[in-house]
Amino acid sequence: MKSKLTLVGAGPGDKDLITFKGIKVLQRANVVLYDALVSSDILDFIKPNAIKIFVGKRGGKPSFSQEKINQLIVSYALIYGEVVRLKGGDPFIFGRGYEEIAFAEKNGLETEVVPGISSSTGLTAINNISLTQRGISDGFWVLTASKVGDGFNNDIVLAAQSNSTVVILMGVRKLPQIVDVFKGYGRYELPVLIIQNGSRPDQKLVRGNISTITYLAEQSEVAAPAIIVVGEVLNQTSEQEIVNQTASYLN
Repeated sequence: MKSKLTLVGAGPGDKDLITFKGIKVLQRANVVLYDALVSSDILDFIKPNAIKIFVGKRGGKPSFSQEKINQLIVSYALIYGEVVRLKGGDPFIFGRGYEEIAFAEKNGLETEVVPGISSSTGLTAINNISLTQRGISDGFWVLTASKVGDGFNNDIVLAAQSNSTVVILMGVRKLPQIVDVFKGYGRYELPVLIIQNGSRPDQKLVRGNISTITYLAEQSEVAAPAIIVVGEVLNQTSEQEIVNQTASYLN
C-alpha cells in the first residue's frame, strides 16, 4: 500500500463545478480532510466507508492549525494509504497547498494535485463579468486582503493604481481599509461588486462604487465567504444583466 497525498480543489461552491477528476479521486480515497468552504453536497462524492475529517480553515472561526493538519495528513497516509486534502476553490490559490505538499514529500509521501476552479475567476464568469476586456482591462490582480498575522496586504496599494481589474479574496472584514486605498488615488467612482456565497443558492450580490460600497455592504449585512471585484469592466455589465445571468445559472 502506497502512502499518498492528493490535493483536490472543490471549486467555488456549486458541487457541479468540481472537476470530474476530483470526483474520481474522492471516490477512491480512504481518508478526506476537508475545509469549511467545501459544500456539503460535494462530500456526497466521497465513498461511504472513507474517514471524513473536518479541519475548519475559515478566517475568524475555530480551525485546526496548519501544523496539525500537516501531521494528520502524514499519519493517516501511513496507516490508510491515500489521503485527500479537499479545499475550496483551487488548492494553490491562497489555499496553503504548497506547504502541505512540501511537508508530505519531506515525510516520504507520494503527492498529486487536482486543480479546482478558483472563486476569483469562476464566480466572476458565472455572474457575467469578464475580468479582461480589450481597451478597458488588459489584465487582473488576484489578492488576499490579509497577510500573515492578519496585517493588511499593501500590494492592494499597487493594484489600486493600475487600470486592471482587481479581485480581492478574504476581504470583507477589511473592506473599509480597501476602500480607503482606492480613495487615496481619487478613484471614488470606480465600480465595485461583492459576491457572497457565490454559485450557491443563497448567493448575494452587492453592487456600488468606491464611495458607496462600505455603506451598501453594511446595509446588506455582507459576510464571508465573499469576493470583492473592483474595476471598469463592471461598467460593461449592467446590474440587471448580472442578476439575470445569476438567476439563469442558479436555476
